[in-house]
Amino acid sequence: MTIAAPAVTFPASFRPKQRLGFNTRVSFNDDAGPAQGLRDGIELFKQAERLGYQSGWAYQRHFDHYLSSPLPFFAAVGQHTSRITLGSAVIPMRYQDPILLAEAAGTTDLLIDSRLELAISTGANAAFDAVFGAVDTDARTEAKRRQARFLSAIAGEVLHTVVELGAGAPQGAELRVTPHSPTLRARIRQGSASLNSAVQAAELGIGLISGTVLHDQSEGETFGAYQARIIETFRVSWLKTWATEPPPVAVAASILVGTTAELREKYAAYDLERRTRGIAASRPKGALSPANQPAGALISPVFQGTPDQVIDAIFNDPGLATADELVLFLPPAFGLAENLRLLADFAETVAPSLRRSPAL
Repeated sequence: MTIAAPAVTFPASFRPKQRLGFNTRVSFNDDAGPAQGLRDGIELFKQAERLGYQSGWAYQRHFDHYLSSPLPFFAAVGQHTSRITLGSAVIPMRYQDPILLAEAAGTTDLLIDSRLELAISTGANAAFDAVFGAVDTDARTEAKRRQARFLSAIAGEVLHTVVELGAGAPQGAELRVTPHSPTLRARIRQGSASLNSAVQAAELGIGLISGTVLHDQSEGETFGAYQARIIETFRVSWLKTWATEPPPVAVAASILVGTTAELREKYAAYDLERRTRGIAASRPKGALSPANQPAGALISPVFQGTPDQVIDAIFNDPGLATADELVLFLPPAFGLAENLRLLADFAETVAPSLRRSPAL
């Protein structure tokens, strides 16, 4: 017997969410070590699928106490799950060999039954250049070049035609990335932090995911208002370029629903830390202190409180309201038990109010 849930009246500007997901850094601390962090990451995805989440995203960060190589991790997670999509958010293309990434992505996608969703970006970290090697152009131009090469590779396009004998392939052979996953190109997204990146994503014909840091906003513009403008710019640009319905847009946000007074106090403390320390907030033991927050950058608010307060905040935040998919950004210093409690409470108390169908 199925019991009907109460009907939900959505605000006029609110889009019911097509999918709900989470974003984790798969972090580890000095005490437990990276092996335990990876095992906990796999368990998090397993339990999130059991709770009904449709998407799980992992942040890539080099040289720190976080996941640095998402694709082998997703290949492992895929052996323990069957439905949840597995996505990177985000992979900076400046530090990737586009062909090797395309080969690894195709292999991973086939291993996990076409559940891979890669979000890539054209941002860069100057501190990494000394390790990955300098380039002849500026970092963003190089990232865009590698991004274009990667998209061609995963689409199955010819990358090179052999013209010389003895080159390891017969003369005239057309070299393409193998193994090829035919539908992967349609599951690539751009990690967007500005209007320009949203336009770029639309023109390239890839999806969009917006995160917790934005830049190049108008003076006095709030985070939510600017995020909504970025999403609208993407949709308008997509229609102009392709004359088809734009793909669903995902938004990652810090959303912590407190079902007890103790949890609400804990989440309020995280909110305060996020507002006062910005991107330096919530780091696992031993993690590096990040560089200064970029001048003028906007950091997303933390949506925390009782279930009713969180629902009201989501309904009334312009960015969250207009998104098609909501992705819960999990505090990096939270452990497995804390993250599972957060996901379970959200699934039970908030998620039914965000969907056309109440069941998550």
